[in-house]
Amino acid sequence: MTDSDTRRPATLAAQTLHSIDPATGGVVPVIQPSTTFVRDRDYQPLVDGRIYARDHAPNPEQAEALLTRLEGGTDALLFASGMAAAAAVVQALRPGDHIVAQNVMYWTLRSWMVSFCAEWGIGLDLVDTSQEGAFEEAVQTGKTKLVWIETPANPTWDVIDIAAVAEVAHAAGAQLVVDSTVVTPVLSRPLELGADIVFHSATKYLNGHSDVLAGALVTANEDPLWARIKDNRLNVGGVLGTFEAWLLLRGMRTLYLRVERCCENAMAIARHFDGHAAIEAVLYPGLESHPRHAVARKQMPGGFGGMLSLRIKGGREAALRCTANLNCFQRATSLGGVESLVEHRASVEGPDSPIPDDMLRLSVGVEDVEDLILDLETALA
Repeated sequence: MTDSDTRRPATLAAQTLHSIDPATGGVVPVIQPSTTFVRDRDYQPLVDGRIYARDHAPNPEQAEALLTRLEGGTDALLFASGMAAAAAVVQALRPGDHIVAQNVMYWTLRSWMVSFCAEWGIGLDLVDTSQEGAFEEAVQTGKTKLVWIETPANPTWDVIDIAAVAEVAHAAGAQLVVDSTVVTPVLSRPLELGADIVFHSATKYLNGHSDVLAGALVTANEDPLWARIKDNRLNVGGVLGTFEAWLLLRGMRTLYLRVERCCENAMAIARHFDGHAAIEAVLYPGLESHPRHAVARKQMPGGFGGMLSLRIKGGREAALRCTANLNCFQRATSLGGVESLVEHRASVEGPDSPIPDDMLRLSVGVEDVEDLILDLETALA
């Protein structure tokens, strides 16, 4: 057993699995930009089976190895974006297969799933997770191949019981994919709760600095579905570039510090504005008033996340007026960076959005929380 086998996840992340550069002794992982690798005189790969960067590149492999350890999986794959990672999973299915997902989830992925599945002949049922037994009703034994959930769900922050849905999926012969972008391995490890694959838009918290597009998948088992996903990435070529992988690895070195601070700030904001005169509701699973707070507490032992939503009294106009008056929170899409962002999701998603138009989604960063609270108070006044 090596030292790294017994180190805790935060240590593994900070030290990038103790990846000291053997050539110089540098404590920071080196960038290896080569796209091709030499063979020996017998025409065999000279080092670690490497031939071409689309299949085996050192920097992405370093980040994949770290993420595999943090999630407690057996293998990981990085992609050029979160959408590329998600698409690789769905495209590994066959015409006639069936997917069950939730109706409130990452909007771009939901919209793409609807159009792709219709064109590709894959059945898709989107369920209302607030209804008891929704997954049991939608999953079809022998036909459903994939159940896809996001918990907490963006941007309402509804909580789904991962272990319960895993049991339903597996009983029907399906696999469960959990979008853990907002949760990160700091707060929860879905594979330990029965998930088969964990998905991340690594652009968000894993990178944490709003300067990398990346997606990631981590699997519990290297089974036939995983093999098809790997072939998809290799053949379609949706791989992550060397410098982006290096930046992602750099971001993960501070993952535990950043997420812990974001959680602290989000909880302080949620408690401050819960019951506020200008707020209709605070949506945050860390509040005891959240309808599934108990489930969140059970499966998110590391904390409740840095994301919350506010429903503003006065409807759409009041919500947009609030965003216009904010100065510390930046009006921008995305989440999970060190800076705090605000977004009016109904405007972004358009007229077909199921999101109330009085809702503002907050991605809470690592700033001084008193500045963030004052900014919101001033904007609401």
